Amino acid sequence: MNFLKTMVAAGLVAASTTVAFAADITGAGATFPFPIYSKWADAYKKETGNGLNYQSIGSGGGIKQIQAKTVTFGATDAPLKAEQLEKDGLVQWPMVMGAIVPVVNIEGVKPGELVFDGETLANIYLGKITKWDDAAIKKLNPSAKLPSEAITVVRRSDGSGTTFNFTNYLSKASADWKSKVGEGTAVEWPVGVGAKGNEGVSGNISQTKNSIGYVEYAYAKQNKLTHTGLVNKAGKPVQPTVEAFQAAASNADWSKAPGYYVILTEQPGEKSWPITAATFILMHKSATDKAAAQEAIKFFRWAFKNGGKMAEELDYIPMPDSVVQQIEKTWAAEIKS
Repeated sequence: MNFLKTMVAAGLVAASTTVAFAADITGAGATFPFPIYSKWADAYKKETGNGLNYQSIGSGGGIKQIQAKTVTFGATDAPLKAEQLEKDGLVQWPMVMGAIVPVVNIEGVKPGELVFDGETLANIYLGKITKWDDAAIKKLNPSAKLPSEAITVVRRSDGSGTTFNFTNYLSKASADWKSKVGEGTAVEWPVGVGAKGNEGVSGNISQTKNSIGYVEYAYAKQNKLTHTGLVNKAGKPVQPTVEAFQAAASNADWSKAPGYYVILTEQPGEKSWPITAATFILMHKSATDKAAAQEAIKFFRWAFKNGGKMAEELDYIPMPDSVVQQIEKTWAAEIKS
Protein backbone atom coordinates (compact mmCIF):
# COMPACT_ATOMS: atom_id res chain seq x y z
CA MET A 1 0.00 0.00 0.00
CA ASN A 2 1.53 3.33 -0.95
CA PHE A 3 1.80 6.37 1.28
CA LEU A 4 -1.26 8.21 -0.05
CA LYS A 5 -3.46 5.11 0.18
CA THR A 6 -2.24 4.56 3.75
CA MET A 7 -3.18 8.12 4.68
CA VAL A 8 -6.61 7.80 3.03
CA ALA A 9 -7.23 4.46 4.74
CA ALA A 10 -6.41 6.07 8.08
CA GLY A 11 -8.78 8.94 7.32
CA LEU A 12 -5.91 11.40 7.07
CA VAL A 13 -5.30 13.97 4.36
CA ALA A 14 -2.27 16.26 4.18
CA ALA A 15 -1.36 19.68 2.75
CA SER A 16 -3.67 22.51 3.79
CA THR A 17 -6.49 20.17 4.72
CA THR A 18 -7.35 18.98 8.20
CA VAL A 19 -6.89 15.63 9.92
CA ALA A 20 -10.40 15.49 11.33
CA PHE A 21 -11.30 13.66 14.53
CA ALA A 22 -13.88 14.08 17.25
CA ALA A 23 -11.68 15.25 20.13
CA ASP A 24 -10.59 18.78 20.93
CA ILE A 25 -6.81 18.36 20.51
CA THR A 26 -5.99 20.79 17.69
CA GLY A 27 -2.58 21.42 16.22
CA ALA A 28 -1.04 22.91 13.11
CA GLY A 29 2.36 23.35 11.52
CA ALA A 30 5.27 21.38 10.17
CA THR A 31 4.77 18.98 7.26
CA PHE A 32 8.08 17.25 8.17
CA PRO A 33 6.50 15.15 11.01
CA PHE A 34 3.06 14.74 9.38
CA PRO A 35 3.55 11.04 8.53
CA ILE A 36 4.44 10.09 12.11
CA TYR A 37 1.86 12.39 13.75
CA SER A 38 -0.75 10.79 11.48
CA LYS A 39 0.35 7.30 12.44
CA TRP A 40 0.36 8.16 16.14
CA ALA A 41 -3.05 9.86 15.89
CA ASP A 42 -4.60 6.80 14.27
CA ALA A 43 -3.18 4.43 16.92
CA TYR A 44 -4.14 6.80 19.77
CA LYS A 45 -7.70 7.09 18.46
CA LYS A 46 -8.04 3.29 18.35
CA GLU A 47 -6.60 2.89 21.85
CA THR A 48 -8.30 5.78 23.68
CA GLY A 49 -11.16 6.97 21.50
CA ASN A 50 -9.60 10.45 21.51
CA GLY A 51 -8.46 12.05 18.28
CA LEU A 52 -6.11 14.68 17.00
CA ASN A 53 -6.97 17.40 14.50
CA TYR A 54 -3.62 18.36 12.91
CA GLN A 55 -3.26 20.74 9.95
CA SER A 56 -0.10 20.07 7.93
CA ILE A 57 0.51 23.66 6.79
CA GLY A 58 4.23 24.28 7.28
CA SER A 59 6.25 25.46 10.29
CA GLY A 60 5.65 29.15 9.59
CA GLY A 61 1.89 28.61 9.70
CA GLY A 62 2.17 26.55 12.88
CA ILE A 63 4.10 29.29 14.68
CA LYS A 64 1.55 31.92 13.60
CA GLN A 65 -1.41 29.80 14.70
CA ILE A 66 -0.04 29.04 18.18
CA GLN A 67 0.90 32.72 18.64
CA ALA A 68 -2.70 33.62 17.67
CA LYS A 69 -4.04 30.95 20.10
CA THR A 70 -6.18 29.34 17.39
CA VAL A 71 -4.76 25.84 18.12
CA THR A 72 -3.80 23.86 21.24
CA PHE A 73 -0.28 23.30 19.93
CA GLY A 74 1.94 24.46 17.11
CA ALA A 75 4.56 22.33 15.38
CA THR A 76 7.79 23.63 13.88
CA ASP A 77 11.08 22.24 12.60
CA ALA A 78 12.66 25.69 13.06
CA PRO A 79 12.86 26.03 16.85
CA LEU A 80 12.19 29.39 18.45
CA LYS A 81 14.95 30.97 20.51
CA ALA A 82 14.50 31.44 24.25
CA GLU A 83 13.77 35.19 23.97
CA GLN A 84 10.94 34.58 21.50
CA LEU A 85 9.45 31.80 23.67
CA GLU A 86 9.51 34.11 26.67
CA LYS A 87 7.92 36.96 24.71
CA ASP A 88 5.07 34.75 23.46
CA GLY A 89 4.59 32.83 26.72
CA LEU A 90 5.39 29.52 25.03
CA VAL A 91 6.95 26.20 26.02
CA GLN A 92 8.93 24.31 23.37
CA TRP A 93 10.26 20.76 23.23
CA PRO A 94 11.53 18.29 20.58
CA MET A 95 9.05 15.52 19.74
CA VAL A 96 10.95 13.32 17.30
CA MET A 97 13.97 13.50 15.03
CA GLY A 98 14.29 12.78 11.32
CA ALA A 99 16.28 13.79 8.30
CA ILE A 100 16.06 15.85 5.14
CA VAL A 101 17.30 14.35 1.87
CA PRO A 102 17.95 15.68 -1.63
CA VAL A 103 15.73 13.90 -4.17
CA VAL A 104 16.07 13.77 -7.96
CA ASN A 105 14.10 12.55 -10.96
CA ILE A 106 16.61 11.52 -13.62
CA GLU A 107 15.89 8.67 -15.98
CA GLY A 108 17.99 5.60 -15.20
CA VAL A 109 19.28 6.93 -11.85
CA LYS A 110 18.37 4.76 -8.85
CA PRO A 111 18.08 5.79 -5.16
CA GLY A 112 21.48 6.39 -3.60
CA GLU A 113 23.42 6.27 -6.90
CA LEU A 114 24.25 9.97 -6.97
CA VAL A 115 26.15 11.80 -4.26
CA PHE A 116 26.44 15.54 -3.64
CA ASP A 117 28.53 17.64 -1.33
CA GLY A 118 27.14 20.77 0.29
CA GLU A 119 28.95 23.19 -1.98
CA THR A 120 27.68 21.53 -5.19
CA LEU A 121 24.14 21.40 -3.81
CA ALA A 122 24.41 25.10 -2.87
CA ASN A 123 25.64 25.96 -6.37
CA ILE A 124 22.65 24.17 -7.93
CA TYR A 125 20.29 26.20 -5.71
CA LEU A 126 22.27 29.39 -6.45
CA GLY A 127 21.73 28.79 -10.18
CA LYS A 128 25.49 28.49 -10.80
CA ILE A 129 25.19 24.83 -11.85
CA THR A 130 22.40 24.52 -14.41
CA LYS A 131 22.96 21.19 -16.21
CA TRP A 132 23.14 17.63 -14.92
CA ASP A 133 26.41 16.89 -16.74
CA ASP A 134 28.18 19.86 -15.10
CA ALA A 135 31.82 19.10 -14.28
CA ALA A 136 31.27 19.50 -10.50
CA ILE A 137 28.49 16.86 -10.47
CA LYS A 138 30.51 14.54 -12.77
CA LYS A 139 33.56 14.84 -10.51
CA LEU A 140 31.51 13.55 -7.56
CA ASN A 141 29.81 10.90 -9.72
CA PRO A 142 32.35 9.72 -12.32
CA SER A 143 30.47 6.52 -13.21
CA ALA A 144 26.94 7.99 -13.35
CA LYS A 145 25.14 8.46 -16.66
CA LEU A 146 24.14 12.12 -16.43
CA PRO A 147 22.08 13.77 -19.17
CA SER A 148 23.04 17.06 -20.79
CA GLU A 149 19.71 18.49 -19.63
CA ALA A 150 18.75 21.59 -17.66
CA ILE A 151 18.19 21.04 -13.94
CA THR A 152 14.70 21.94 -12.73
CA VAL A 153 15.17 23.18 -9.15
CA VAL A 154 12.23 22.62 -6.78
CA ARG A 155 11.99 24.33 -3.38
CA ARG A 156 9.36 25.22 -0.82
CA SER A 157 7.00 28.13 -1.42
CA ASP A 158 5.67 28.27 2.17
CA GLY A 159 7.32 29.14 5.48
CA SER A 160 9.04 25.87 6.24
CA GLY A 161 11.18 24.32 8.96
CA THR A 162 12.44 21.85 6.35
CA THR A 163 13.72 24.88 4.43
CA PHE A 164 15.23 26.31 7.64
CA ASN A 165 17.27 23.14 8.21
CA PHE A 166 18.18 22.77 4.51
CA THR A 167 19.36 26.40 4.20
CA ASN A 168 21.12 26.17 7.59
CA TYR A 169 23.06 23.22 6.14
CA LEU A 170 23.85 25.06 2.89
CA SER A 171 25.04 28.09 4.91
CA LYS A 172 27.45 25.86 6.84
CA ALA A 173 28.66 24.08 3.69
CA SER A 174 28.98 27.09 1.36
CA ALA A 175 30.31 30.56 2.20
CA ASP A 176 28.79 31.80 -1.06
CA TRP A 177 25.31 30.58 -0.04
CA LYS A 178 25.71 32.07 3.44
CA SER A 179 26.61 35.52 2.11
CA LYS A 180 24.09 35.63 -0.75
CA VAL A 181 21.02 33.82 0.63
CA GLY A 182 21.53 32.66 4.22
CA GLU A 183 19.13 30.59 6.30
CA GLY A 184 15.49 30.87 7.33
CA THR A 185 12.04 29.32 7.11
CA ALA A 186 11.63 31.42 3.97
CA VAL A 187 14.50 32.85 1.90
CA GLU A 188 14.92 34.79 -1.34
CA TRP A 189 15.58 31.82 -3.60
CA PRO A 190 17.85 32.69 -6.56
CA VAL A 191 16.20 29.99 -8.73
CA GLY A 192 13.55 27.32 -8.62
CA VAL A 193 9.91 26.31 -8.79
CA GLY A 194 7.99 26.66 -5.52
CA ALA A 195 5.80 23.91 -4.03
CA LYS A 196 3.79 23.83 -0.80
CA GLY A 197 4.76 21.41 1.94
CA ASN A 198 6.87 18.26 1.80
CA GLU A 199 3.80 16.84 0.03
CA GLY A 200 3.97 19.45 -2.73
CA VAL A 201 7.70 19.08 -3.30
CA SER A 202 7.34 15.26 -3.41
CA GLY A 203 4.55 15.53 -6.00
CA ASN A 204 6.47 18.03 -8.10
CA ILE A 205 9.63 15.90 -8.19
CA SER A 206 7.59 12.78 -9.09
CA GLN A 207 6.07 14.56 -12.09
CA THR A 208 9.09 16.55 -13.36
CA LYS A 209 11.95 14.94 -15.27
CA ASN A 210 15.50 16.15 -14.50
CA SER A 211 14.38 17.84 -11.28
CA ILE A 212 15.96 18.14 -7.83
CA GLY A 213 14.34 18.98 -4.50
CA TYR A 214 14.62 18.38 -0.74
CA VAL A 215 12.11 16.55 1.46
CA GLU A 216 11.84 14.81 4.81
CA TYR A 217 13.07 11.22 4.36
CA ALA A 218 9.71 9.56 5.14
CA TYR A 219 8.23 11.38 2.12
CA ALA A 220 11.09 10.24 -0.14
CA LYS A 221 10.69 6.65 1.00
CA GLN A 222 6.89 6.46 0.96
CA ASN A 223 6.61 8.19 -2.41
CA LYS A 224 9.45 6.07 -3.87
CA LEU A 225 11.50 9.14 -4.78
CA THR A 226 15.17 8.84 -5.77
CA HIS A 227 17.22 10.15 -2.85
CA THR A 228 20.91 10.98 -3.15
CA GLY A 229 23.84 10.46 -0.83
CA LEU A 230 25.75 13.36 0.73
CA VAL A 231 29.37 13.98 1.69
CA ASN A 232 29.32 14.76 5.42
CA LYS A 233 31.43 17.09 7.57
CA ALA A 234 34.06 14.34 7.99
CA GLY A 235 34.40 14.17 4.19
CA LYS A 236 32.73 10.76 3.98
CA PRO A 237 29.93 9.94 1.50
CA VAL A 238 26.93 8.66 3.48
CA GLN A 239 23.46 7.38 2.62
CA PRO A 240 20.27 8.36 4.50
CA THR A 241 19.81 5.52 6.99
CA VAL A 242 18.53 5.39 10.56
CA GLU A 243 22.11 4.57 11.64
CA ALA A 244 23.38 7.76 9.94
CA PHE A 245 20.58 9.86 11.46
CA GLN A 246 21.28 8.40 14.91
CA ALA A 247 25.00 9.09 14.52
CA ALA A 248 24.22 12.78 13.96
CA ALA A 249 21.58 12.90 16.72
CA SER A 250 23.94 11.31 19.25
CA ASN A 251 25.92 14.57 19.41
CA ALA A 252 22.95 16.61 20.63
CA ASP A 253 23.21 17.97 24.16
CA TRP A 254 19.60 18.88 24.93
CA SER A 255 20.20 19.41 28.66
CA LYS A 256 22.16 22.66 28.22
CA ALA A 257 19.97 24.17 25.48
CA PRO A 258 17.41 26.81 26.59
CA GLY A 259 14.05 25.89 25.06
CA TYR A 260 15.74 22.73 23.72
CA TYR A 261 17.15 24.85 20.87
CA VAL A 262 19.41 22.38 19.07
CA ILE A 263 20.23 22.33 15.33
CA LEU A 264 21.50 18.96 14.10
CA THR A 265 22.94 19.88 10.67
CA GLU A 266 26.61 19.20 9.85
CA GLN A 267 27.29 17.19 13.01
CA PRO A 268 30.76 15.63 13.35
CA GLY A 269 31.38 11.91 12.91
CA GLU A 270 32.23 9.68 9.95
CA LYS A 271 28.76 8.11 9.84
CA SER A 272 26.65 11.25 10.50
CA TRP A 273 23.97 12.30 8.00
CA PRO A 274 24.54 16.05 7.48
CA ILE A 275 20.90 17.24 7.33
CA THR A 276 19.45 15.60 10.43
CA ALA A 277 16.78 17.62 12.26
CA ALA A 278 14.41 17.58 15.21
CA THR A 279 10.80 18.71 15.02
CA PHE A 280 9.33 20.69 17.91
CA ILE A 281 6.02 21.26 19.68
CA LEU A 282 4.97 24.72 20.91
CA MET A 283 2.33 25.25 23.62
CA HIS A 284 1.25 28.18 25.75
CA LYS A 285 2.42 28.14 29.37
CA SER A 286 -1.05 29.29 30.33
CA ALA A 287 -3.53 27.91 27.80
CA THR A 288 -6.92 29.52 27.17
CA ASP A 289 -8.49 26.04 27.02
CA LYS A 290 -6.79 24.19 29.87
CA ALA A 291 -8.77 20.96 29.29
CA ALA A 292 -7.57 20.81 25.67
CA ALA A 293 -3.99 21.49 26.82
CA GLN A 294 -4.23 18.60 29.31
CA GLU A 295 -5.52 16.31 26.54
CA ALA A 296 -2.64 17.35 24.27
CA ILE A 297 -0.06 16.56 26.98
CA LYS A 298 -1.72 13.14 27.47
CA PHE A 299 -1.31 12.48 23.74
CA PHE A 300 2.34 13.57 23.72
CA ARG A 301 3.08 11.49 26.84
CA TRP A 302 1.44 8.47 25.14
CA ALA A 303 3.46 9.08 21.95
CA PHE A 304 6.75 9.20 23.86
CA LYS A 305 5.85 6.00 25.72
CA ASN A 306 4.26 3.99 22.88
CA GLY A 307 5.29 5.61 19.62
CA GLY A 308 8.98 4.75 19.29
CA LYS A 309 8.56 1.65 17.12
CA MET A 310 6.05 3.44 14.86
CA ALA A 311 8.54 6.31 14.47
CA GLU A 312 11.36 3.94 13.52
CA GLU A 313 9.12 2.19 10.96
CA LEU A 314 8.90 5.57 9.15
CA ASP A 315 12.66 6.20 9.62
CA TYR A 316 12.28 8.83 12.33
CA ILE A 317 14.41 8.70 15.48
CA PRO A 318 12.59 8.65 18.84
CA MET A 319 13.83 11.04 21.51
CA PRO A 320 16.15 9.35 24.03
CA ASP A 321 14.54 8.35 27.37
CA SER A 322 16.74 10.81 29.29
CA VAL A 323 15.45 13.68 27.13
CA VAL A 324 11.82 12.52 27.50
CA GLN A 325 12.23 12.58 31.30
CA GLN A 326 13.61 16.12 31.02
CA ILE A 327 10.66 17.16 28.81
CA GLU A 328 8.13 15.72 31.28
CA LYS A 329 9.75 17.81 34.04
CA THR A 330 9.43 20.87 31.78
CA TRP A 331 5.70 20.17 31.33
CA ALA A 332 5.21 19.88 35.10
CA ALA A 333 7.15 23.07 35.80
CA GLU A 334 5.97 25.33 33.00
CA ILE A 335 2.51 24.36 31.71
CA LYS A 336 -0.27 25.54 34.01
CA SER A 337 -3.28 23.24 34.01
